[in-house]
Amino acid sequence: MAKSRRSRASAMRPYDVVFQMIIGKWISKALGTIVEIGVPDQLAKGGRQCRDIAREAGVSEDGLYRLMRALASVGLFAESADRRFRLTAMGQMLRSDHPHSLAGYARFTGHDITWRPWGKLGYSVKTGMPAFDHVFHASVFEYFSRDPEAAAVFDEAMTSISAMEAHATSQAYDFRGVETLMDVAGGHGLLLATVLGKHKRMRGVLFDLPHVTAGATATFTRTGIISRVRIESGDFFKELPLGADVIMMKHIVHDWDDDSATRILQTCHRALGERGKVLIVDPVVPPRNMPHYGKLLDLEMLVLTPRGRERTKAEFAKLLRGAGFRLSRVISTQSPLSIVEAVKA
Repeated sequence: MAKSRRSRASAMRPYDVVFQMIIGKWISKALGTIVEIGVPDQLAKGGRQCRDIAREAGVSEDGLYRLMRALASVGLFAESADRRFRLTAMGQMLRSDHPHSLAGYARFTGHDITWRPWGKLGYSVKTGMPAFDHVFHASVFEYFSRDPEAAAVFDEAMTSISAMEAHATSQAYDFRGVETLMDVAGGHGLLLATVLGKHKRMRGVLFDLPHVTAGATATFTRTGIISRVRIESGDFFKELPLGADVIMMKHIVHDWDDDSATRILQTCHRALGERGKVLIVDPVVPPRNMPHYGKLLDLEMLVLTPRGRERTKAEFAKLLRGAGFRLSRVISTQSPLSIVEAVKA
């Protein structure tokens, strides 16, 4: 018993904690690679020997074994005799068909479109400019518009984390009484579908770029709400469809600098009636040393986006005032995101 207590205490030494942080990139890249190869989906029906997995995937048996052994050491696989592996409960979430799948997000974090810019984090810290532009000679959204494969990886990543975030958002906010809800830059429509699934009389508008909305019809058809949704395409810097009494945006405002975000919110202001509301679903950064996902995600914004950033409550209030809104409240959710609710000033 005493030995066990000493072991646990030793594992929490500052040296060990910092060391694990340093080698965290190994795990992140390994996760993206195992998903890219398709191993978790191969193991969906049960354990298999490494040589059979490697043969089916067309990869080196030795290389794959070493990759799977490493991920087994952090709890994602379990290895038994004859190099046979199965998914653990955590590893199941790397399957593409898992209801809480993180496969798309794992693939995104290990993909060149994020991996290479993060290698230039120092450039962004020194200049305040996105390393993505420095590496790829285009902004992230310009790049996605001309590279369908990269855009698909990004869309899958957003869908991957959206199920949990959509459920948390729909549970935290009282949407009763909303007749028409518009999701601006709503991607494949999972958040909108989740809210409309709970409110049978509500109608929805999904607004995004044409190459993104193409994947939304399948979402609305699968969830049985296609008859209640209108899909629109366009540029949210210029004009939004009229008629919604609430506009929501998840993981959108944080993509942009204050001037650009203000322009998006001004477009929302013009599209809403006098009693209209806007809901910004993003992390709200807490003060000082409090740990929070948003403080780390803010680095992703620094590296990848056109000077986007995560914001504090005070920064959201200032941003909204500049677009003609008044921040009315911030609602926490059972996720790292909060709902910033604003009304017309």
